[in-house]
Amino acid sequence: MNELHRRLDTLANEKGLKEDSRELLIIRSLAGQELLLTQCGALARTAPDHSRGRNPKATYIVSGGESQEYIDWESPTNNPMNRSTFDAVLENMVRRLESLRNVVVVDRMIGAEDECAIPVRVITNKTSVGLFADNMFRKVTAESCVSTLRNKRLVILVLPDNELHVPEFGGNMVIATDMNRGVGVVSGCAYYGAIKKMAFTYANYWLPHFGILPMHCGANMGKDGDTTLFLGLSGTGKTTLSTDVHRPIIGDDEHAWMENGIFNLEGGCYAKLAHLSKEKEPGIWHAFHRSGSHTENGAIIENAKMDKNGVLDFADTSLTENARVSFPLSHLGNVEQSGKGGHPNSVIFLTADANGVLPPVAKLNHDQALLWFLLGYTSKLAGTETDITTPKSTFSRFFGAPFMPHSSKVYLDLFSKQIKEYKTQVYLVNTGWSGGPFGVGNRMDIAVSRAIINAVVSGLLNEVEYRIDERFKFSVPITCPGVSEKVLDPRNTWDDPLVYDSVANELADEFTHQLETFSGQDIYSSILAVCPSPC
Repeated sequence: MNELHRRLDTLANEKGLKEDSRELLIIRSLAGQELLLTQCGALARTAPDHSRGRNPKATYIVSGGESQEYIDWESPTNNPMNRSTFDAVLENMVRRLESLRNVVVVDRMIGAEDECAIPVRVITNKTSVGLFADNMFRKVTAESCVSTLRNKRLVILVLPDNELHVPEFGGNMVIATDMNRGVGVVSGCAYYGAIKKMAFTYANYWLPHFGILPMHCGANMGKDGDTTLFLGLSGTGKTTLSTDVHRPIIGDDEHAWMENGIFNLEGGCYAKLAHLSKEKEPGIWHAFHRSGSHTENGAIIENAKMDKNGVLDFADTSLTENARVSFPLSHLGNVEQSGKGGHPNSVIFLTADANGVLPPVAKLNHDQALLWFLLGYTSKLAGTETDITTPKSTFSRFFGAPFMPHSSKVYLDLFSKQIKEYKTQVYLVNTGWSGGPFGVGNRMDIAVSRAIINAVVSGLLNEVEYRIDERFKFSVPITCPGVSEKVLDPRNTWDDPLVYDSVANELADEFTHQLETFSGQDIYSSILAVCPSPC
């Protein structure tokens, strides 16, 4: 244990209210008016305007030390912070915590696989943060105490309302992680999702050192043990599509793939609420609309519109498109309790194509799977980041670039090895727009996406005819049970096919330019032939 951890442990031991009881966390959050009780029994909070989504510009990784050679500093998402600045921010936060009468301390772990679980400790001045950590992270087990990564503990200090007054840093909001010393700080940021994403990024740094592939994905399992992964950026449907009444969910956002199979890194869900309805997403709806006392609920709703009677309106997105709810996975009715599954039969890349030119489903061969995994084409959806107000096309490597600190080769080699060794089929599913781009076309109906997923996991898409898309190079099914043949060919859904061709060619050009940024890497030559190109 390093000296910094000893100091933080002393702080936790002397000041900490070690909250293992959800009931106490709920009661104290309400008593302190950090959270309000809603009519459905969940708890609610509204963050300041600047804290209703991730803030990539305020998110840093500490440079120097052993991790310096492993972090991909050329990636625009890996913002460096020198150690002296980090230490100044850290000292400011520790002193404030030390000045308080009590702090909240929550000890949990990252990873359902005991042999590689990572301990995580959250120290904060807010009881609601402690409840969020309890919702999202996994309970410590006796078996996890012998984990190979037990000495990689992450301690996260969280002061959502902190004012830094640190000369070395010009603002109040800092989300920074020191990979070498296992310490993270969340200062001046009241978006609780920053806490879980910090833990995910930390795990994504350490797991590849042990030959384990971390992924930004949901996962579920069939009755015969067949496992499916859903990779995608926030808002593309990971939670919605991995929640299925016929297939137990393993997790909705963060998993890892090792020689034993896959496992969930989290213990909870952090689901988007914009336009949520009981009819279309009953699993998520019932997860926080629960019978019994509110002290048995503990779901936290963030930044959703609520009236004076505690009635929530998810159709009203005037606060943000990124309203969220956190709750333990156990709140879902159909859960794989172990948090683990076998090697996946299918991997599904979810892309919210704001251009409206991709088909609702396509099948990828091995090289195409590597290309789409590497480039991670999708759209950032409104509200998921603080400056995103409308869908914006983007390339986010591995469908989670902000959380993947290593070089591309590290994750790509692991992914290639796994899908080849376990003969995993890979599909692309467009949950974005059809019939035109955003503002003209319509968002793909969830019923269509579910029909496609059912055809994938049942094997029915292996029995249909395919055509080769000359522009995007992948294979598109001519028919799919439960899906109109017209929808399967996006060109047919546009009023003017020639306009479709123009927009599709522009997107294909973007792929070419994006792939060129990887031209110096070994993988470039092998996947160049399957890169989309105008026609």
